[in-house]
Amino acid sequence: MQQRINAHRSGVVAPSRQTGQVSGGQQVGKSTDTPAFSQILSTKLESEVRFSSHASTRLKSRNIDITPEIMGKLERAVSGAASKGAKDSLILMKDLAFIVNIPNRTVITAMDGEKLKENVFTNIDSAVIAD
Repeated sequence: MQQRINAHRSGVVAPSRQTGQVSGGQQVGKSTDTPAFSQILSTKLESEVRFSSHASTRLKSRNIDITPEIMGKLERAVSGAASKGAKDSLILMKDLAFIVNIPNRTVITAMDGEKLKENVFTNIDSAVIAD
């Protein structure tokens, strides 16, 4: 039996009744090579460490400057804690400490050397020394 392709005068192939298909079974409108926007967005959001408003306030009030080097160490430490199943971690670097919610990849608070000596850390399930 011979399959017929209905073509309009414009030369456009008329789609069959199945969504996303033209006569002959060819897929249209979808590329399997490129990831969906939602996948790209979630991957990007999962890879970056964010700072809560409280942490941002603490950084400003304590004059803590987050350099790209510190940010890189922080991101590696968060990824390491996540791979071990941590939920809330204390991340220590030289004279800095961060409390991070690992599943959300969000820094909850930050402190420098002087405040480190005065603190007792509670409600954490892990500690990472990122130096």
